[in-house]
Amino acid sequence: MTEKALRLGTRRSKLAMAQSGQVADAVHQLTGRPVELVEITTYGDTSREHLAQIGGTGVFVAALREALVRGEVDFAVHSLKDLPTAQPDELVLAAVPAREDPRDVLIARDGLRFEELPEGARIGTGSPRRMAQLNAYARGHRMAIETVPIRGNIDTRIGFVRSGELDAVVLAAAGLHRVGRSDEVTEYLSVDTILPAPGQGALAIECAAGHEADGLPLAAALAELDDPVTRAAVTAERSLLAALEAGCSAPVGGLADLLADGQVVKEMRLRGVVGSPDGSTLVQLSTTGSVPTTHDEAAALGTELAAEMLAKGAAGLMGERAL
Repeated sequence: MTEKALRLGTRRSKLAMAQSGQVADAVHQLTGRPVELVEITTYGDTSREHLAQIGGTGVFVAALREALVRGEVDFAVHSLKDLPTAQPDELVLAAVPAREDPRDVLIARDGLRFEELPEGARIGTGSPRRMAQLNAYARGHRMAIETVPIRGNIDTRIGFVRSGELDAVVLAAAGLHRVGRSDEVTEYLSVDTILPAPGQGALAIECAAGHEADGLPLAAALAELDDPVTRAAVTAERSLLAALEAGCSAPVGGLADLLADGQVVKEMRLRGVVGSPDGSTLVQLSTTGSVPTTHDEAAALGTELAAEMLAKGAAGLMGERAL
């Protein structure tokens, strides 16, 4: 008798299917159980509004989470940067696998790098975070650019460049790597130039608390895919976002990384940025601490940096800060 397949809930986009397929393979290797993908359409997939208008927070995950709670799927895979910072009691973040490249990339016409773009170049992005930092960088280098809000999947966004409608678009490196299109990148943007979204490049594997799939305690099985360094980093980044009381469409960048002295890892550094969309004002700070060994230690790093950023005026730059 063949074992019943584990049902993995995923968004329908090419990128979501690619990253869910990779997780499905890993879970099959781990458990020996077949894994089937269950495609679920989310509000973020069907709405044509810009993410900043529909709130950003949770629009790509709510339908997947509802399917988990109803027991229609056994576990779900999200892009971690799409997850709201509050974790529902009935769901558990079972694993955060090792992170892909967290950087943003430029895909520009004629293979141009950012500093080679023509005067007045039109650069497409759906992210207020990217707009703020691109405009600030251009301003600092006396470049004139226009950031253009866009929506759509990877094909659609790259299509704006290929058709000549835009001079360039900015996308996440991780997504292009996962769908095998990294050869189209014209420049990897340094995190010193554009700080990524909190959690960018990482995946989140979520299941219902206490859920067993035909006798398999799922959270414990999935936890084998967890990468402790990635989890500590994204916990710090998401704690920063939560303490700023900002949603995932707010212009907030955050990245935690390990600082090594030779071969010995000494500290974790957390960098954060909040900016006005035109780039005229940026609050950019960092903090370092010992490498976190618990969730609370990682979260404290984010809370500490958020307090410093709020003291420097970050609240007034976020637009959607909760009252």
